[in-house]
Amino acid sequence: MPEGGLTAVLRRSTALRTTVRHCGIGVGALLMFAAILLAAGKDPLKAYVDTFHYTLANSYGFSELLVRMTPLLLAAVAVALPARLGLINVGGEGQLYMGAFMASAGAFLLPTAPRLILLPFVAFMGFMGGAIWAAIPGILRAAKLVNETISTLLLNYVAPLIVSYFVFGLWRASENSAYPQSSPFPDAALLPSFFNTRIHAGLLIAVVALLAYWLLLEKTRWGVDMRAIGGNAEAAQRLGIPVPAWIVTALAVGGGFAGLAGMGEAMGIAGRLRQGLSPGYGFAGFLIAWLAGGRPLGIVFMAFLFAIITSAGDTLQMTQGVPYAVVNILLAMILFIVLARRSAGGTSK
Repeated sequence: MPEGGLTAVLRRSTALRTTVRHCGIGVGALLMFAAILLAAGKDPLKAYVDTFHYTLANSYGFSELLVRMTPLLLAAVAVALPARLGLINVGGEGQLYMGAFMASAGAFLLPTAPRLILLPFVAFMGFMGGAIWAAIPGILRAAKLVNETISTLLLNYVAPLIVSYFVFGLWRASENSAYPQSSPFPDAALLPSFFNTRIHAGLLIAVVALLAYWLLLEKTRWGVDMRAIGGNAEAAQRLGIPVPAWIVTALAVGGGFAGLAGMGEAMGIAGRLRQGLSPGYGFAGFLIAWLAGGRPLGIVFMAFLFAIITSAGDTLQMTQGVPYAVVNILLAMILFIVLARRSAGGTSK
């Protein structure tokens, strides 16, 4: 068989194995979760039927899945990109908040600008907010001062405080003193929505980001350099690859994607800056990227699965009378299954 044909067959085989593995993870977690519902005296079949009915079987429920997927995809790419260099970015949540903060600053800075100028400017500011916030740990890591896992994690707690300072202070809306939030953004700064739903242009940005991530890794010399650094940073340095520059760049670009997620939540959903902008999308993005092994298709599948699970929490509260905390139980089931498979040697990057 020609070398090109053999390569294509191997890629299709790998894609099939990945698909089967991800489906197996989902099915296994659902079976274990059904056992927990039975032990609690609930009807798991009705729970799954209700979840399907309210999330996948009607247009509004499905549109809300896509809304939840949007920040998850961007937050997962923010983790997966630096992971190719062996870097652990746990700071997606903080980078998301800083992206929302900088995008808000851009909207308030040019309130009368036309949409053609303001919207790209706001998106750029959102990207830069996340990129700058992630570049700080990148610089510390490149200088061999602080491990990026620790610094990105700790910065998660600083960014929401900065947002809160402005939401409670300079940007606080005067028309509502009971709920801390900023004044509404100019209409020209808001992301367009589609089909009379809450689906907004941030979903297109997430798809483009995922495609760019795949092209970077698989089709460019930069992807080869990144894999070389991830395999052996010292050897890559001796081959002339500027490892410190790559560390800063990878974390900054990854943080920029998380910043775009924050920009989308502020400009596409809330329409203003709020204190509780994210219910933990940045942390969920880390888990999604890790469970997917950094693979683009795996990220899409896991983000979709997470969106269904979080939507199911709302549904089961209404139909089964179970607390929303069951969502955390189901996510833990998925994590334990993946850990068990990897400890048995079933998964490799």
